[in-house]
Amino acid sequence: MDKLETLQENLGYRFKDISLLKTALTHSSYANEKNTVCNERLEFLGDAVLGFVSANFFYNNYDVAEGELTKHRAARVCETALALFAQELDIGSALYLGKGEERMDGRHKPSMLADAFEAVLAAVFLDGGLEKASEIALRFVARHDKLDNSGDYKTALQEVVQRNPEEHVEYVLTDESGPAHDRHFTVEVHLNSNVIGTGEGKSKKAAEQMAAKEALKLMGIVK
Repeated sequence: MDKLETLQENLGYRFKDISLLKTALTHSSYANEKNTVCNERLEFLGDAVLGFVSANFFYNNYDVAEGELTKHRAARVCETALALFAQELDIGSALYLGKGEERMDGRHKPSMLADAFEAVLAAVFLDGGLEKASEIALRFVARHDKLDNSGDYKTALQEVVQRNPEEHVEYVLTDESGPAHDRHFTVEVHLNSNVIGTGEGKSKKAAEQMAAKEALKLMGIVK
């Protein structure tokens, strides 16, 4: 089975116009070498489709203020999350890459995978309409996977983030109060410069775990 057949099986969608899928998988490095069209325009459209689908999902399923809705959506459709979605679909194996990107292991670059996921979503949208594109997007955006029973949310978050070497997680102590025998700590977890979770606990470590858990919730990895 060729890579396009395999990807269509993984998507659960068969294209009427297979050229759309080919374009969605064509990186600019390949397009420049072969003088063909790359996936950047589809990526632009896919970003908008994903933004609408995810916003609609969170609006209808989360009765929280606008700021919280924004946090949920941002965490669930960030580059790290989209790269994970692409890995699950094995989009990397189907990419058309130039020789340089092939040598640089481009098939596993999170930024490239995230872009390709958006482009593929746009291709589905153009080929089969918003309903089909929504079905595929929501398989990932609306999903809540269970963390294993270890309860080590910090390790789980680190495993997610480390797939993208450009991203950095930092835990910041924002408040410490109470008497010596009953201390209370508040910690924020930052992804680069963005706050993606806040946790509280009787120790700094416990607060960090709760902050990591909140971040994983926003990514849809734990309930």
